This record gives sequence, C-alpha cells and structure tokens, in this order.
Amino acid sequence: MCISKLEEGRALLRSPTRLLAFGFGTGLAPVAPGTFGTLPALLFWIPLSQVHWSIYLAILVVMAVAGIWICQQASDVMGVHDHGGIVWDEIVGYLVAVFLIPFSLTAMVIGFFLFRAFDIVKPWPISWADKKVSGGLGIMLDDIIAGAASCIVLHMIHRFFPAAFAF
Repeated sequence: MCISKLEEGRALLRSPTRLLAFGFGTGLAPVAPGTFGTLPALLFWIPLSQVHWSIYLAILVVMAVAGIWICQQASDVMGVHDHGGIVWDEIVGYLVAVFLIPFSLTAMVIGFFLFRAFDIVKPWPISWADKKVSGGLGIMLDDIIAGAASCIVLHMIHRFFPAAFAF
C-alpha cells in the first residue's frame, strides 16, 4: 500500500522509526530527497569527528545495524523497496565517507559531494549491491559501499593535498 506525501508526513511525526528512516523529515524533500537526507549526517559528523576512532566506529556500526531494521520497517510501511524518502542509509553512508578524516569545513563539503556522486552514479560494486541485495540490508549496503569508496578517495585527497583541508 503506497501512501501520500501528506500521510507520510503525519506518520513521520508519530513514529520514531520513520522519523529516523526519513532523516528527521529531510527525506520528505520534494526534490533530491537523498541529497537533502544526507544533510543531517553533517551534524552527526561534527561531534563524531572529535571522539576516538574506536568510539566513532562503534557508533557507526550500531547506526548501520540499526539502519537495516529501521529501513526495512519504513520500507514495509511504505510498501516500496528503498523508497526515495528513506534516507537513514545516506546518513550512515556519509559517516562512512568521512571516517578518520580530521574535521574541517572543506572535508565536510568534499566528503558530501564525493558521497553523493558515488551514491547517484553507482559504479560497480555499488550498483551490484543496489540491484542484488534486498530488504533493509540492501537499502543500507549500497550506501555503505558508496561511503567506503568516497572514504578512499577522500583519504587520497587528504594525503596528497592536505592544504585543501585547512579550512
């Protein structure tokens, strides 16, 4: 059963699971919900970038594992696999992208654009995960892989152009 945007918004306010799945409402953006849905991750990254990497990783794993359930529940309610408004996977994917990168506004922006590019273009193996893995795991997995690919590129940029991350 598919429900309207108005009903989605009402359901969002009544359900903590959907509130998370829809990125605190950002996934309800009428255009580019995945891009808007990634924005809350920026706020998550600010404090996470200041903690020890092991704490960051533990929180990230909890968010990813919980995300499998959160995304599956929201998908079941929406009646659509990987509904565009479900953006918890984007939040986790971005946090993977900036893992072990020192905080700076430049890193935040470059990480954001890298992650969105990998998530939108979906080169292999991201496209494979998107097409072949179903359920909450499938919703989460392609974004985690996009985040990992972004993380590799971001670390390479940071390594070879460290001055770019000064701001």
